[in-house]
Amino acid sequence: MKKKYSYQELYAFTVNLFSAIGCRKKDAATVAEVLMAAELRGIPSHGLVRVSDYISLWEAGRINLQPQVHIVHETPSTFTMDADNGFGMIAGKKAMNMVMRKATTTGTAWTTVINSNHYGIAGFYSLMAAQKKMIGISGTNANPLVAPTWSLSRMLGTNPLAVAIPAKSYPPFVADFATSPIARGKLALLEKENKSIDYGFVQDKNGNPSHRPDILKEGGAIVTLGGDYEHGSHKGYCMSAIVDIFSSVLGGANFGPFVPPQVGYLPMPKQQVGKGLGHFFAAFRIDAFRPANDFLKSMDEWITAFKKATPDKEHEKVIIPGEPEFEKTIEHTKNGISIKKEVQQDLIKLSHTYRVTNPFE
Repeated sequence: MKKKYSYQELYAFTVNLFSAIGCRKKDAATVAEVLMAAELRGIPSHGLVRVSDYISLWEAGRINLQPQVHIVHETPSTFTMDADNGFGMIAGKKAMNMVMRKATTTGTAWTTVINSNHYGIAGFYSLMAAQKKMIGISGTNANPLVAPTWSLSRMLGTNPLAVAIPAKSYPPFVADFATSPIARGKLALLEKENKSIDYGFVQDKNGNPSHRPDILKEGGAIVTLGGDYEHGSHKGYCMSAIVDIFSSVLGGANFGPFVPPQVGYLPMPKQQVGKGLGHFFAAFRIDAFRPANDFLKSMDEWITAFKKATPDKEHEKVIIPGEPEFEKTIEHTKNGISIKKEVQQDLIKLSHTYRVTNPFE
């Protein structure tokens, strides 16, 4: 039986590790908070498996451990924030907090963040707003690993989008998804476990379907959501492109193929058209549209209606977006979190290198 670890011990280890490489304690805590949110919600592809990637970026000289996050453009309801090439969570959390403060006055507010790096799960930020009885939206561009419809070239990232909407009696509705059929982190986990992947997710450098999760290292690509044109891949392409433009062109970050890779072993693009990678965030005060309690009651009615949908013969119920992650959070908080052996091995090596006590030995 796999050993499980408490949130507290994994969180403390992560804070100590990022502090050991030179992060300010507060910043290390923010990085750990977002990574552990992914583990709690049952999304390990964006959890502790990312630690080695983040530290390899710093070891390659591509992360600023002491960023001075600052505003470069502002209106009453919008702003652009420069992350100063720090870990994306640091600017991300600050940006979402500021968006919510602005929305308190203006009803809605938006921001874009430039000069940043990977920021973890998009749902963490949209949930910040939902927990304050606001609607939250967040998205980010990412490593160019996705080939658009009819393309061999890797032009876009997996470019996740997250929307969180509060309800009165239910947990928030949370749609948090990559705009590609699979996230790079899930491919990384499959590769570590020496497993193959079903056809329809990735292609080789010649555009042929592949079952190898490591095919990206040989010039392959993730396909767009839908797989091929006949099954709507052009729609997945459109979604990824919208997230890319909102995250980059809007504020001045790098877009598409120019986004800097978020792993240390891949070289930086020779050409830069902006600053770092980008994110965007929005918050909506629900009482800017109708009385808040009326809206929350209507969301309860919406969720109840969809819960009554008849499931197919292979499933017990029709799920509400965010429901599985909410249930996982309860389970993991109560019973602990399993960490894959391959991920533990990477974390043990890092703990030895940076002289941090780990919970795995």
